[in-house]
Amino acid sequence: MDNRILIWGAGAIGGTVGAYLKRAGQDITFVDIAPDHVTAINTTGLHIHGPIETFTIQAPAFLPQDVQGTWPRIFLCVKAHHTAAACQALLPHLATDGYVLSLQNGLNETTIAALAGPTRTMGAFVNFGADWIAPGSILFGNRAAVVLGEIDGADTPRLRRLHADMQAFEPAAITTPDIWSYLWGKLGYGAMLFAQALGEKGIADCLSRPELLPVWRALGTEAVSVALAQNIEPRGFNGFDPNAFRPGATLAQAQASVDAMVAFNRPSAKTHSGVWRDIAIRRRQTEVDAQIAPIVEAGAKHGLPCPTTRKLIDLIHQAEAGRPQSDHLLLELLP
Repeated sequence: MDNRILIWGAGAIGGTVGAYLKRAGQDITFVDIAPDHVTAINTTGLHIHGPIETFTIQAPAFLPQDVQGTWPRIFLCVKAHHTAAACQALLPHLATDGYVLSLQNGLNETTIAALAGPTRTMGAFVNFGADWIAPGSILFGNRAAVVLGEIDGADTPRLRRLHADMQAFEPAAITTPDIWSYLWGKLGYGAMLFAQALGEKGIADCLSRPELLPVWRALGTEAVSVALAQNIEPRGFNGFDPNAFRPGATLAQAQASVDAMVAFNRPSAKTHSGVWRDIAIRRRQTEVDAQIAPIVEAGAKHGLPCPTTRKLIDLIHQAEAGRPQSDHLLLELLP
């Protein structure tokens, strides 16, 4: 049995998952665009630390231009807006009968399938908290939902094997015949995380601000409404309850879901979203156009204007351009 896996993108998600699979006996190779990160992995190893556990693994790492050979499984773990370029770069290294697994946020399986082919594309939904801290160092902040599925909903031997392997990382990982329902659920929650990135408070403290409940309700309702218009029933996870944001749901239902999300995030060592870190720490472009804008684009096709999501996208662009992050800034999202 070929247990070789190429992890394309050795940051928060790819580095954490890859380290656990390496420790479990999989033959892992990393690819990353950051030379100092690649050098650190090759010299002192990849160090995972945080409240879950602390350990270091040794595995080969390469820059994209230095990779040679083909792999039966490639786990794509780059930011959503880099999906197309990364997929084009990795395709020469994908075996003819292999597949690309998207371990990303957003609807990137669509992009991958267009480039690699639907039969060479596998879907996944992940919600665990991790942060790239420094070259060779990743914080694993909390466990959370991991869901795997074929993009056509089939139950296949390769899906069952992937599930068995991924349980070395997340014992509670599950498979689903409808991965798109989880991906659209994550878009609703993800929009709230993008809003958190506009301010200073962490995820739990931001979600618990009572004056912002109308914002969370509006963002959740817009994403869920667009999913439903496409005949997709979004799935809940880790406190996010799509039914609390369906058209006609009550304010009390939205509050209950927000409270559950606060309770889930409060103990995590990952206090702020990755989007917040992109703006505040790493000073780089976020995934907003690739991850959140598709809500607005799909909504427009169904006559759903999504005004709060549109405003969120504009504010994120302003923050990327240098507008200071401020807790007060989120008030501009109030309907």
